Amino acid sequence: MDVVVGRVAKAHGVTGELAVDVRTDSPEERFAVGSVLSARLRDGTVRALTVAAARPHAGRLLVRFDEVLTRDVAETLRGTLLVVDADSLPPPEDPDEFYDHDLEGLTAVLADGTPVGTVREVLHVAGSDLLVVERPEPADPGAAQAEPAEREVLVPFVRDIVPEVNITEGRVVLTPPEGLLD
Repeated sequence: MDVVVGRVAKAHGVTGELAVDVRTDSPEERFAVGSVLSARLRDGTVRALTVAAARPHAGRLLVRFDEVLTRDVAETLRGTLLVVDADSLPPPEDPDEFYDHDLEGLTAVLADGTPVGTVREVLHVAGSDLLVVERPEPADPGAAQAEPAEREVLVPFVRDIVPEVNITEGRVVLTPPEGLLD
């Protein structure tokens, strides 16, 4: 399984440097000189890129890769996801820290065990992380549906609302405030 560690936002300058939106807590490790990342391009192709240099700039990382020598080549990489193999990641040191891929797919349940839905994604937004929980839509007894509809709810990933994460059992426990899941 691959883990996204960055996304190419745009080309920067004329020498092939790229502005990268970082999606890792360890950019100094992931984007260290000599690190090889897999680049998943918008057309679905994958190629290896070797970090030649990286430096912070305006909330992003400016990265130069050995394989990208011109702005023209850099422009073709806009929107590319930079990924690493999940098996290459060390386990988190803090037991309350999780990789996004560890949470995605877990069953969300209430404290009493009532199923709520499935964690589909982790969003990292200003001020907080959010779990995107896919919930089944309540069935409309008068409607004939071929497949049950699903909807997404955003759950703040904070201890008061998500007091327990159990990767081994494949679940997260939610204690949502009234109305959050509606």
